[in-house]
Amino acid sequence: MKTKTAMITIAGRPNVGKSTLTNYLVGEKIAIVSNKPQTTRNRICGIVTRDDTQFVFVDTPGFHKAKTKLGDYMVNTVRESIADVDATILVVEPIASVGTQEQMLLEQLKGKKSPVVLAINKIDTVEKDTLLEVIAVYSQAFSFAAIIPISARTGDGVDSLLAECGKYALEGPFLFPEDMTTDQPERQVMAEIIREKLLWCLDREIPHGTAVEITKFSERDSGIIDLDATIYCEKASHKGIIIGKHGDMLKKISTMARTDCEKFMGTKVFLTTWVKVKESWRDSDFLIRNFGYRE
Repeated sequence: MKTKTAMITIAGRPNVGKSTLTNYLVGEKIAIVSNKPQTTRNRICGIVTRDDTQFVFVDTPGFHKAKTKLGDYMVNTVRESIADVDATILVVEPIASVGTQEQMLLEQLKGKKSPVVLAINKIDTVEKDTLLEVIAVYSQAFSFAAIIPISARTGDGVDSLLAECGKYALEGPFLFPEDMTTDQPERQVMAEIIREKLLWCLDREIPHGTAVEITKFSERDSGIIDLDATIYCEKASHKGIIIGKHGDMLKKISTMARTDCEKFMGTKVFLTTWVKVKESWRDSDFLIRNFGYRE
């Protein structure tokens, strides 16, 4: 059987649903999601194998104006991810105007030879007339290979998007085993799951100033996994909030994270968490690399 592969970047501003789309395409949770911007920090590959075609979807951080060295890293990750791929999916919200971040992304995409597919997400939140206006506005702004309305939350239109992506697959061997769903090491997935719970449970700037390091990942003969994680934050006052009164907040975060870790690993997980302060780590090249954010 001749096989084909397609490397496709999913790009867009923060909070448009890129990670939700990646998870839906893959069929399991490999990218964390929250209602806060800049949830995704690293480039994450979601692998979908259908019959003779393997799709590698590259989920990227939300394109934004960087304010820290970590922000610079995230923006550079987006730029690099749209450079050498078979196609790019630009995910936008159903708003009948092209935002500043979208304009900046489109300017970068104009210089690329690979096709760009526009995915108008969250169509379950607007009327059809509004959607037609959005299509008209974006059609004038850029020459898209296709414009496909979708709901990454419900899956509406996602099959059509995948079929469109199939047009850009090139003949060649699969890049990953057929049963593989992500290129992320299990340690990284566990760390990201914990960070997702920080984003869900904490307010304002606190969760954006956190990083998670897995310091122990071992499997017993019985299959049970022992997982030790250190949560880093930027201020001593933030540490107190993360731990909470009588340790209640940290217990809540850890319990939620352990449940998702067990779902991903398919076995029981014993999770132990600590909280440490690393002031201004988001502006330290050394600490950014140390916490796994590498070019």
